[in-house]
This record gives sequence, C-alpha cells and structure tokens, in this order.
Amino acid sequence: MCPAVCLEVVLIIDQVLVIPCYNEARRFRAECFAKALANVPNLGLLFVNDGSTDRTSQVLNAFVSAHPNRCLSVELPKNQGKAEAVRQGFLKAFNPLELAPGIWSTDALKFIGYWDCDLATPLSELPYFLEVFSMEPDLTLVMGARIKLLGRSITRHSYRHYLGRIFATAASMVLRLPVYDTQCGAKLFKYESGTRALFEKPFISSWIFDVEILARMSQKKAQTHLEMHRWIYELPLREWKDVDGSKVKPTDFLKAILSLFRIARAYPHTKSRGSS
Repeated sequence: MCPAVCLEVVLIIDQVLVIPCYNEARRFRAECFAKALANVPNLGLLFVNDGSTDRTSQVLNAFVSAHPNRCLSVELPKNQGKAEAVRQGFLKAFNPLELAPGIWSTDALKFIGYWDCDLATPLSELPYFLEVFSMEPDLTLVMGARIKLLGRSITRHSYRHYLGRIFATAASMVLRLPVYDTQCGAKLFKYESGTRALFEKPFISSWIFDVEILARMSQKKAQTHLEMHRWIYELPLREWKDVDGSKVKPTDFLKAILSLFRIARAYPHTKSRGSS
C-alpha cells in the first residue's frame, strides 16, 4: 500500500482587494462578489469587519466559508473607521501567512487595492484598472474617477456631486495636484515596497485618508524628484451608482474640510512645490 501523501496547496493569488465593512449585512451582495471571483481566477478578497453591530460577521463568515481559498476575513474588535479598516486589511494582506497559513502567498502578488463593500463601483470595472497597468507599467496607483461623460453610466445624488466637487477642488489645492476625484472608493496599487510603506502608519482622518495617501506619495515624489503623473492615473469609470444606506452625511463635508487642513499641516512639503 502506498503511503498517504499530504500536499499543502497554496493558491496563486496575484491580486487582492481589501473590502472594509461596517453594518453591511443588509446590503452585502454575495452574488456580485461570487461572480467577480468566477470571472477573475486569481483574485482574492479580504473582508475587514470594522466592529459591526449587525449580522455582518455572520454574513461574511458564510461567504468566506463558501469560497475558502479565495476569501479571508478580519474582525476588528470595535469600530475604528474606514481608514483604519483599510489599513489593517492591507497589513494583513501583506502578511497572509499569519492570517491563513497555506492558503495565500505574496510570492505571486502583483496588485492590491481597496473597494467599497456597497459596490457603488461594480467589480466589473476591475479589469479596466488592470488594463491601465498593462499599458503603463511604471504606475503605482490607478484611481477610479466618477466623471459624467457620454457613454458612461455615473448616477450620483446632486447634492453629493456638488459638495464633492467643492471638496475635490480644495483637496487639489492642498495637494497641489490636478486630481479630479480623491474619494472614489475603488483604488488599485501595484504591490511593491513603496505601497507597503503607505500603510505603515495610521491615517489622520478616518474618511479622507485617500487624500493622505496621495500626500504620502507626493512626499516621496518630493524626495525623489519624480513627477506624480508617472505614478498615478485617474481612470474615468464606466459605471458608478450611489447606493442607498450610505454612511456619509452632509455634515461630514465640514469635518472633511477641517481634516484637509490637518493633512496640510502634517505634510508641509505640499505647500512648497509645484503641481508637476
């Protein structure tokens, strides 16, 4: 009789999306996430339950159990905000063997990003992000941009659109970068040491940490004298839709503006350079 042989199989995952979740039990679209896994064979999903008080934990556990080699979940003991949920997800994704030995490995990892759980940006947009990287291999970050154009389906509440444009203009001035949309919840990074460094320290703001990511990248640019457009690309989305149940309130706009000033003080290099 031949001896039994136990082989440890490590799935080749070359792209990981971190999905921050807070009280998403009623909005969680399992069928959409499952379809994305079926359409993108080397995609891994890492869900971060940010101290939810509803059934989010049970919903995530059920989905992860149904896709054990493609999905992982992280439970934060209390609500810490989107910024920290994303950051913790990235830190776990950078060290997957600590989270789930024998399931994932970073040896083949090429891309890592974060995506809003409400799927306002559908996961069908992901291949277009990857296509940009294939055409521009020197890029570090591809950002989704919600721009209404002919041939695109961008549906957004008017008040959120106009408040968003005011904020985006202010963020562009603070960063001294011609950025159109800092707050779209779909971003994909090339997996490299520089990307890891962006998430090592906690962010100043829970909601506009996207701006701080750009500030950290521009800080590195200031040190290396490389132009930001060589690193970052804004991709106009083909589809985006406001999803009912958003946790962003109009009063958060004022908090976001105040956070911009805090970021400007924390990254003084943004005050003394041009926008190239």
